[in-house]
Amino acid sequence: QILYLKPPWTLANLLKCYKKHWMAVFGYVVPRSLLSTIECLSKHLYTDKPFDSSTVRILLQESKKLLHAFSSRSDYNGVLPQAYAEVTKLCEALGEVRAALVEQDLSEDIMVLSENAACEKMEATTPSLQNTEEKELHPSSQVAQEIWSILEGVWNSMNLYSIEIFQKLDPNAVTMAAKASFEEALLGLQKLLAAVKDIREGIGR
Repeated sequence: QILYLKPPWTLANLLKCYKKHWMAVFGYVVPRSLLSTIECLSKHLYTDKPFDSSTVRILLQESKKLLHAFSSRSDYNGVLPQAYAEVTKLCEALGEVRAALVEQDLSEDIMVLSENAACEKMEATTPSLQNTEEKELHPSSQVAQEIWSILEGVWNSMNLYSIEIFQKLDPNAVTMAAKASFEEALLGLQKLLAAVKDIREGIGR
């Protein structure tokens, strides 16, 4: 008699009912902070904008949080565990796709770096009077350039891996941006060390 919307419900109707009756009903069953999860699902599921993989990942994680919270009350005749299992499968499938894309991008970057290094090596060994004179004047410059090229390749690979790690920890923290400077790299590694430390402490608890 007091329901905001009468059954049968669509998912959109259910989310509206959740929000309407959250404080009076659902907030006594699950943590009230999960209202942000309801708002997140309602905002993203009913929009004309296309989803990217990060948004889909967030929606799946928020759905798992909501299902897990309600599981402390009841399994709802086995429906809730089944729904949780299906959402978990979707999360795993999305993770495999994202990992494959990152691996493909990394392979392409390494291939480009290898080609660039080969071109630079050919240019460096091309016989010319000017190059010979420069080599005689600066015998260590070519070696330094080759070392720098190798280090840059290593850093590019580390940067791609660290971006993927941070996206898994917090999808909103990092985007696939341009290559970072060494100062930003140092800050990023410090953040990564702190995050890993927190994870280890959490596992220990």
